[in-house]
Formats: sequence, C-alpha cells, structure tokens
Amino acid sequence: MLIGLYEGFISSPLKLDALPFSSSGQGGSKDGLQVLTLEEVQKHNSEESAWIIVGDKVYDVTDFLHMHPGGADIILRHAGKDVDEIFSSIHSPTVLKMLRPDQCVGMINVKELPSRQGDIEEQARIKRAREAIPPVAAMVNLYDFEEIAKKVLSNTAWAYYSSAAEDEASHANNLNSFKRYWFRPRVMRAVADIDMKTSILGIDTALPIFVSPAALAGLGHPEGEVNITRGAGKAGIIQGISSNASRTIEDIAAARIDGQALFFQLYINKDRKESERIVRQIDDLGFKGIMLTVDAPVLGKRERDIRNRPPVSDDETPGGKRGVSANLDSFFEVNLQWTDVAWLKGITSLPIVIKGIQTVEDVELAIEHGADAVYLSCHGGRQLDYAPAAMDVLWELRQRRPECFAKAEIYIDGGVRRGSDVVKALALGAKAVGLGRPFLYANGTYGERGVKRAIEILEEEIATTMRLVGARSLSELVPDMVQRDDVAFVALRDRQ
Repeated sequence: MLIGLYEGFISSPLKLDALPFSSSGQGGSKDGLQVLTLEEVQKHNSEESAWIIVGDKVYDVTDFLHMHPGGADIILRHAGKDVDEIFSSIHSPTVLKMLRPDQCVGMINVKELPSRQGDIEEQARIKRAREAIPPVAAMVNLYDFEEIAKKVLSNTAWAYYSSAAEDEASHANNLNSFKRYWFRPRVMRAVADIDMKTSILGIDTALPIFVSPAALAGLGHPEGEVNITRGAGKAGIIQGISSNASRTIEDIAAARIDGQALFFQLYINKDRKESERIVRQIDDLGFKGIMLTVDAPVLGKRERDIRNRPPVSDDETPGGKRGVSANLDSFFEVNLQWTDVAWLKGITSLPIVIKGIQTVEDVELAIEHGADAVYLSCHGGRQLDYAPAAMDVLWELRQRRPECFAKAEIYIDGGVRRGSDVVKALALGAKAVGLGRPFLYANGTYGERGVKRAIEILEEEIATTMRLVGARSLSELVPDMVQRDDVAFVALRDRQ
C-alpha cells in the first residue's frame, strides 16, 4: 500500500448509495457550508487552486499537492472533477481528516453531477443480484465464486479484478497451462491417512497454498484484506499483503490470530527512505517475510480497467492514464536492479522472496543474489502480455536446472483454480502455490465466509488428488507423477 502520508490505502464500498441533499445547486448554504455548482468547481483545476468532489463535499487540496506520495500530477489530473468513485475505491476515509476544516470549501448537489447518473441503476442492479445470491455452501469449486462475482460486484470492481494486460493472452495461458500437465498415478497404496502440512521459510502451514498479494480487496467488500486475513488465519495458511491493499497494515495485522504469519509485498520506492520506513514498520508489526516484486517497473496496459473509465474529452487523460490501476505505479522504482536485493538485505533480517521471476536464467540470478525463496509469477497476466505461465517455467526449471530446488524454496502462482493444479506444481518441486483472484472473488461475494469456503474447496480437492495419485504426504509427490502432454492439451482445447 502507499504507506506514507496516507498511512496506507483503505477502501469502503463504492459510494453508489450516497445520499444527495435537497438543493437547487445554485448557491445558498447547508450545514454552514456554501452550496457550490459543478461549473464553479471545474474552475479550480491547477496548481494555484485544486478542488475535488468526494461524496457531497468539495475539498481544496492545493496545499496537499506536493505532499501526495504519488506526486502532484495524480491530483492535478483529477482537479476540478468529481473523484468520488475512484477516491472511495482506493483511499482511506482518514485521508480527508488530514485536511484542515477550512479546506472543505463547500457542498454540492450530487443529483446534478453527470458522473453520478449511473449510480442509482448500478446500486439497484447490485441489490437485486445480492438478494438472489445462493448460500456460500452452494459453491462447489473456485469458478463458482467468479460467476457470482460477475453479477454482484460493481462494474469498477469487476473490471479491475478481471482485467489483464492487452490481449489477455498471458492470463488465458495461465489458466490453460495446468491442462498441459497430466498425472502418472500410482495405485495400491494405503492412502486413508494423508498429511497436507508443510512449511514456508520455516513457518508451519496447514496446507501447501498461500494467499498471493492482490491489490484492493476493498473494492469487493468493505472489510477488504481483513476478511482474507481472518479466513486465512482460521485455516492456518499464510497471506501475502499487497503494497496496494485497501486496508492499512495496522488493521490487517490487528486481525491476525495468535501465531498467524503475514508476508508483505514490497515494491521498492523511488525514495529509498520511504522503503526503509515501510520495512521497519512491517518488521515492528511482526510480519514474517518480504515478497520483493520485480516484474512491475511500470504497470501493464489493463484494458478492461481502462475502458471502465471512458474519457469525456480529448485532453482529460494525459498519457492514457485511466482506470483504478492507473496510478498504482506512481512510486515504483523503474530502474530496479539486482544490486537492490543486497540493499534490501542490508536493511532487514526478514527473509526475502523475489516475486515475478519468469525465466530459468533469472531463477539462477535470484539465488545468486541471495533470495531466500524464488516466486515464479507473471503477475496474473496483468503485466507483460505473452509472458510465460509460471507452471511452464517450473517445468523448464525442473528439466534444465533441477539443482535449484535444493538452493531455494520455489513458489508459483497464476491460473491456479483446482486442488489438482496445486498437486501438479508440488510434484514438480514447488514448495507452495499461491492464489490471488480466487480470494478476491470469494471475498467480494461472501466476505470472510467466502474466503473460508474457498480454502475448504482447495483442501478437499488437494486431499482427493493426493489419494488418487498415490501420495500420503507432500514428500511423496515427485516429478515422475507428472508428465507434459501437449497433444492431449490440444485435443482438450479443441473439444472445448
């Protein structure tokens, strides 16, 4: 999260149900505040005077321009405009409390804002969908959560969660990659009792899965990452916390149960002092590791997210920056290098997991530069389109450099939707497997109950698959139990 002056992002649901006040919008006052018109607000769109609309209030954020962690340009792009939806989706209400009382310069009649005209219809649609939602026990597999999410999430949340880069080829390939690998099951083994426990960097975990860091869980549910923390804690698995989480890391840390482990996803900041401060903070809060994310010097072009916020004029979006994700990379260090791993290790004793590795060569470099674990991932297909699926990189690593598995723990994520996907990766040498979007969908549909049910489904499927391949413990899952079969994959694809 952009921890800094904001003390982290936090989210409440999109304010589709904001209550307008009764006013003609043509001057006057309410609650001691002047009632402003949109035309008046639109005049304040420069460094000299920057106003924004949030809820039914107008704020003068001119003095905040150069305090913003992501820079003044982000605010100036939205100055003189209604920013309620984007603000509410990724910021904490406490941000506004940082402003002086006199910086709330007035109120506005939201009925007269063109940007709010779709709110009532969207709110009605979501209400109808929520009323028709089946019980969480009806979720049979992880795909079920996604189908429900399409119906009950706001357009903004769905566009952001489901979006991937450009043609979305990498995202589709992630999902298909596990279909290229088939089992070679062993039979006549006593599999009544099985053990799915393992450890991640010495931390015990009940299952060989973890929650991949995924931004803005609050778009789907007001409790955001806190729901996922609670669900993961009760199930005994580790959660990775996104740098762009909706809730503050203090809120998330406070939701832990005794002994629960959290890892923090770190993007190194252009301002190294800010990164140092964040690292100290997570260390003080008792986080158990850092997932250093290295595949995002800039954000990929996520077109579903972009299209959800169409421009209203040619000069509205300089550089094509639109969508919820438009400004999430504003503080990223574009010139990240391997030498930065040593810098990070020099300021913390926490174990370092290097996340976003996509080639065998970079696995070797990550180990050479001191990674405690290597995390194969193409960012859910959100970054470079046509980047390889982590499962395929894992297979290549097993074939070309099997000795790497003894030098560092290897994790993967991307396209995991079945317990059988997890078992395939474990057999090829992965220590643990992460899931991102499925937990966003589970949280966005059912909150903490959804998170718990998603983990139960995975536990059931992993257990069933282990018994059917003839493995009583994770140590009995070996490479010989999996084979790559591209011919079978093509036949399966054509049938579908």
